[in-house]
Amino acid sequence: MHVFVTGGTGLIGSAVVAELLGNGHTVLALARSDASALELETAGVEPLRGDLADRKALRVGAARADGVIHLAFGNDFSSVDALAKAVAEENAALATLGDELVGSDRPLVTVSGTPYVPGRASTEADPLSTEGPVGGRGRTVAAVLELASRGVRSSAVRMPRTVHNDGEGGFAGMLTRIARQTGVSGYPGDGTQRWPAVHALDAAVLFRLALELAPAGTSWHAVADEGTAVRDIAAVIGRRLELPVEAVPQETYGTLGPIFAVDQPASSAHTRKTLGWEPTHPGVLADLENIVP
Repeated sequence: MHVFVTGGTGLIGSAVVAELLGNGHTVLALARSDASALELETAGVEPLRGDLADRKALRVGAARADGVIHLAFGNDFSSVDALAKAVAEENAALATLGDELVGSDRPLVTVSGTPYVPGRASTEADPLSTEGPVGGRGRTVAAVLELASRGVRSSAVRMPRTVHNDGEGGFAGMLTRIARQTGVSGYPGDGTQRWPAVHALDAAVLFRLALELAPAGTSWHAVADEGTAVRDIAAVIGRRLELPVEAVPQETYGTLGPIFAVDQPASSAHTRKTLGWEPTHPGVLADLENIVP
């Protein structure tokens, strides 16, 4: 396929682009800057200048493609208003992409987080939350999946709280950055809450499989580690950075504090059985050993 990708130079996006190219697909990717365009060209990708607010570029990209993978998101978590703005921008972008694909039976793969279900690991059958700081993304994904009734082979790959590669990325990466800033490898609450995780290269394989195989209106979990205690994550970070490990106030993590404090394991049993996806790269604790002191 000729695939249009948004967010093609990020941690996940660059892995997805490489996975697509390595499996016979060609890629057209949205590029927000000259630097991004050059990075894409170097990787063997045709850049399309524009961003998520550029409706014309999004329509052009979708019109030229046999399928679309959406990964871009304005990751500004500095305030509730900034997060709401990013969610609204993504909603409008996906509506534009979806409208261009209506009636074509072409795939549209979008991204979200795994849902939180009290008392157990969430599954692919559980709905996304439409409340709280990122509830708007849940509503956006629901609208994308509803495009299945309008001739779009839409699907959603749900990502865990930490998508990592060489010790970087996701919630664990945020803990590392905050530890460097504060001099303490911290965790909210008692640290027994669990976060699911996946290596970016394993997640990339699932995005390709969803593009190629996923039926319309379906959701999939890119989860390798079902749930790792945050205290264990902080312990590795502290050891690698030679910093003390201790509980810190939830407010340390700003708008994401309430999410950081929740036990939120997730399962990928259905995804593995149905799409034949099997993670092969290091788990989160092993990968965090790559943190550079």
